[in-house]
Formats: sequence, structure tokens, C-alpha cells
Amino acid sequence: MKKVIIYQVFTRLFGNRNQTRKEGGTIEENGSGKMRDFDREVLRRIKALGVTHVWYTGIIRHATTTDYSAFGIPCQHPAIVKGRAGSPYAITDYYDIDPDIADDVDNRMAEFEALVERTHKAGMQVVIDFVPNHVARQYRSIAKPDGVKDLGETDNDGMHFSTDNNFYYCWGMRFSPDIDLKGEADEPYMEFPAKATGNDHFGCSPGRNDWYETVKLNYGIDYCDAGGRSEHFSPVPDTWNKMTDILLFWASKGVDAFRCDMAEMVPTAFWAWATDKVKCRYPEIKFIGEVYDPAQYRNYISAGFDYLYDKVGMYDCVRDVICGHRQASDITWQWQVTDDIRSHMLYFLENHDEQRIASDFFAASGAKGVPGLIVSVLMRQNPFMLYAGQEFGESGMDKEGFSGVDGRTTIFDYWSVPSVFRGYYDRRKQTREERTLGAVYAKVLNVATNEQAVAEGEFYDLMYANSHIGSNLYAFLRKYGSEALLVVANFSSERSECDVKIPEHAFDFLDMPEGRYQAEDLLTDDKMVLSLSKGKPVRMSVGSCYGRVWKFCCKH
Repeated sequence: MKKVIIYQVFTRLFGNRNQTRKEGGTIEENGSGKMRDFDREVLRRIKALGVTHVWYTGIIRHATTTDYSAFGIPCQHPAIVKGRAGSPYAITDYYDIDPDIADDVDNRMAEFEALVERTHKAGMQVVIDFVPNHVARQYRSIAKPDGVKDLGETDNDGMHFSTDNNFYYCWGMRFSPDIDLKGEADEPYMEFPAKATGNDHFGCSPGRNDWYETVKLNYGIDYCDAGGRSEHFSPVPDTWNKMTDILLFWASKGVDAFRCDMAEMVPTAFWAWATDKVKCRYPEIKFIGEVYDPAQYRNYISAGFDYLYDKVGMYDCVRDVICGHRQASDITWQWQVTDDIRSHMLYFLENHDEQRIASDFFAASGAKGVPGLIVSVLMRQNPFMLYAGQEFGESGMDKEGFSGVDGRTTIFDYWSVPSVFRGYYDRRKQTREERTLGAVYAKVLNVATNEQAVAEGEFYDLMYANSHIGSNLYAFLRKYGSEALLVVANFSSERSECDVKIPEHAFDFLDMPEGRYQAEDLLTDDKMVLSLSKGKPVRMSVGSCYGRVWKFCCKH
């Protein structure tokens, strides 16, 4: 069994060699990365990082202000597009590829199929987004298979709710949000009757902070009936069939996993129905759910999800520890909350929604995230995800356009990511700090993918016996067969000279005999003799914002 390591790339940004980075720039000014940028060499280097899956974010065609009408692609009204490039979560055609990332727009699907093939040949699997809850306001598919009805094509827009409708309607009311509906267009955007927004605003006048650029899909829940949220799942709502067909379409292209955007805004009844149908045909396919309510985790796992974001939990905890707002020992309580579903929890420190570790809004230094990386990757068997540029300390402090300076890498604008460009396409210009941090990430991630003790081994939390170090250090054991790892992560900016106690129960639980063992630190190549006996502490020095991963063989 392999430890799952997901590498998220924002496809439009990753390989963009245009370094203009003009605020609010067009594709002609700022350029766009392409699918071909993920050539054999780049994929080889991603694989060498310890990656098992590549999540290509922004593959499916979404709303943009760029005019592709010469290729038969409908234009979008600019007033309802966020940024010039647009959000990849405002889908305009579930069966099409974003033309921005294609060299030959007319052959964009063939280019995607080639990307899937290259990724598989490189020894990695492919993840793409499935956006089930909402679509762009001007959704219209030009690439749907023969016989497929478009979303909303047969809707009765005189009804607020019907299981035969794909959208929700505010009958008799014009779309009148708190934004400029004309923008750079000749005429203002018109929508009558108004549709409900993707973030569940069921009136005709969403605010500028609502998801005004999207409309919510109808899965058979009437949100505005007298009782509130009544469910109408029999007969199966039309949207269920349409969206399951979309999943099957992309699975047939060789996609190995779906990261399901805002999965908790779609009823579990649909997920149970859809995942069963997809996995019946493609048994190995995985579903990754963006779910933020811990009370719902087990419901979504029961509904067919393989992995769920552990954001409101482990991410928040580790972030607070990195920033000095919580003690390292709090991590123990956090993993205990989800211990019964531990294999399903996806750990991460960055993604496109979260602030960069190196941003001024987080830790202001990529290196300060290293102990969080060590803990998140090596602590349990569950998967880990990192975001392209994280391994180089990308700060995300650009003022790109729509998104502004928020410590995130833009998902709305034509842009490039300087650290990623240097790291993969102009390595001579990498800073020393980028090279150093990248090497650390490669070491930690490869320990995760190469050591059976991480991928399959038992876990033993040492913190209950080590409260004296719990402010800044976190320690645990991993063991598989006779191979064991003693891991200590130091969240402090100061080097720590510490005593780590191995309690009697750890020896019994792990079937680990006492003794003296030759140990090697997999991060530094340091060697030492570990004298392990019940209750006797192990003395070691742990570098600032770093860790120790002592590997030793303990046969009876």
C-alpha cells in the first residue's frame, strides 16, 4: 500500500512562462499556462517529490471574459465573471476543456487525454474537480454527447421548485444583484426570471459578497417550502442523472479521482446514489469531498467518499500551532476527534482556498511550516495534499486583479507564480531558500511514500508521557514489522534539547523490545545509538522549525 500524496496544481498558472504579471491583465498581456507544460520531465520531477496523484485544478471550461467565439465557444457577459480569467468553479460546460490551457483550441479534449496518458506513464494518477453544487449563470454546453439535454434546457421557469428542474427560480423577478450589471459590455446583463445563487441565496438580489456569478443546481430539496428543506428524491430528480452522467464521462477519459467542490452543499442521498453507479463501473475511482462540518463527516463517508478535507480540525489546529496560538500537544486531541475515520481524513497545509504559509497572513515564512509538514505527512496513514509552490515557500502576496492582496494565489486572474516558474522552468534563478525548502519537502514526502511504517504501520502518540515538551514539540512512533520511526517535530524558532520518554505501554502496544538500536535520521542522515527502555527518556537535539525522523530496526 502506498501513502497517497496529492500535488495540486493550478493548471492555468503552473507553466505560464509569461512574467509580465500586469494587475488585471488579459491573456494576451499576462499569458496562460498550458497542458503541454506538464511534459515528461516536469512530471518526472513532480513524481520525484514523492507525489502519487496530480490534481489538475481548472480543467473543465468555465466562465471567462476572453473571447473564444471564433472557435464556436459562447462568450460570457463580463459583469458576471470574477476576474478576467474567471473562477474555475463557475462551470460553463461540464463536457468541455478550458480553452485557455490548450495550444490547439479545436483539439483541446485530445490535449487533455494526452495529459492523462503522460501522467499515468509518469507513475501518477489524475485528479480533477467535479463542481456539483453550482454552475456559471450563462451555462451552455457545446460539447455534450448526442442525446444529452443541457442543464435547464427543459426547466419550467414559472415554478420556484420542481424535481424536473435543474435550477431554482424567483418567478416574476428580474436578476438585480448589488453589482454593476453592465461592466465593460455594451449592454447590461439580463436574467428573467432570476435564478438562485450558488451559495443558497434564493432571492433575486444577491450581494457582491454572494456567489452572484453562479446559480445553484437543484438536487430535489425545496429550500423555500413552508416546512423548509423538504426532500423530494423519489422519483430520482433530473439533476441526479445529468450529474452522474458527467462523472461517468470524465471517468471514461481515465480520470482516477474527483475532488468534489463544496460537497456538503449537495445532499448525501445523491452522493450515495452517484458514487455507487460510478464505482460499479470504475471500482478503483476515488471521491474527495470538500466538507467543512465535522458533524457531517461520517455521513459523507457512508455516502461513498474515500477522503474528506480535515480543514475544520487538523488544518486549523496545525496552523495555530505554527503561528504560536496553540500548544503542539493540542494535535493529540485533534486526531482523536476523527480516530474512527482516520483513513478518510485528508490533511493539508495549503490549497487554493487557504492562505500561503509564507504569506504575511499566516507564518510569513515557508520554513516555519516544516514541522507542520512533518506531523501532517508522517503521523497517520491517511493522504496528504500540497499546493504547487508550497514546497518553495511561495508567499502569494501579489496584487493580481480581482482577488487583491490576501495571501492566496489568485484563481480569478491571468497570472504566473514566480516560485513555481523558477522551480520547474528556470531553476538557475531559484533562491537558496527555495532550493533548501524544496529539498526538505522532497525528503519528508519521500519518507512518507517509501517507508512502510508510514503507509501501513501502527501509530503511537507519545505526548501523554511528554507534557514537559508539549508547548513546542510533538512526538510519536510509527512501526511496521521490525522497522520503527521515532518522529519529533519542533515548532519553535529555537533549537530544542529535549528528553523524549517512551512509556511502558508503547513497548507493549507496538511489540517493541527494549534495547540499544542503531538509528539514522532520515532527514539529516545523522546517526546515533537509541537506548530504548521503559520510562527512560531519549535525549536529542532538534533544530528550529524542523524535526527528527529516527529510523531503527527492533527485532526480537
